[in-house]
Amino acid sequence: MKLVSVTVLFLLAPQLISSQLLLPLDCSEIYNNSLSSGVYTIYPIGSTSAVQVYCDMDSEGGRWTVFQRRMDGSVNFYRPWDHYKMGFGTAAGEYWLGLENLFHLTLRKKNELLVNMEDFSGNKAFARYTSFTIDPESFGYRLHVSGFVDGGAGDSLSNHDGLKFSTFDKDQDAVNHNCAKKYLGAFWYNTCHQTNPNGVYRWGADGTMNAVGVEWSRWKGHDYSLKSISMKIRPVE
Repeated sequence: MKLVSVTVLFLLAPQLISSQLLLPLDCSEIYNNSLSSGVYTIYPIGSTSAVQVYCDMDSEGGRWTVFQRRMDGSVNFYRPWDHYKMGFGTAAGEYWLGLENLFHLTLRKKNELLVNMEDFSGNKAFARYTSFTIDPESFGYRLHVSGFVDGGAGDSLSNHDGLKFSTFDKDQDAVNHNCAKKYLGAFWYNTCHQTNPNGVYRWGADGTMNAVGVEWSRWKGHDYSLKSISMKIRPVE
């Protein structure tokens, strides 16, 4: 019996090892030419960290892991620190993947960033950055982004480089008031923002309350709230 057990384990060992190795860290490890964009499971922090994400397998060559998506206003993004740390929403719709997951994704590989957006008239644009990473929580999940490539949207993110992440209950911005509270969002605020992707979901042009919408100012200004925006990363080849 012992010999049989040892033999079985020996035969199964390659499969067991293979199953561990095949746990995908991100959407680039899921990608092949037969897969379409959709919801998949990744493991950013190891085998016990399964999380669902939307994988964009089409834009700019595909393989993108979406960590932020706004599309219909169905999810409230005005949330506290713990929510932004751990993530919220659903991968099939609007969601935020979580700062801790995002930190581990950018820790393990060198990544680039793509930001896709659309207005309420059907016009689309994007901004791409050749380098994107964030620091651990002990450093405030500080943002590092560079290498802007214009896809018609202009550069609204470089101004936020080097900033810590802020929420209404954890103020880490570069000004003496709370940008998250003032502009009803959560982000790597400076003094305060050129983009507010986690702001209030509004419908297009609206100057009633300045700069609180889902904005990318270099494309549409501070009083136009976008129909959709998604932020996504993939490893640099």
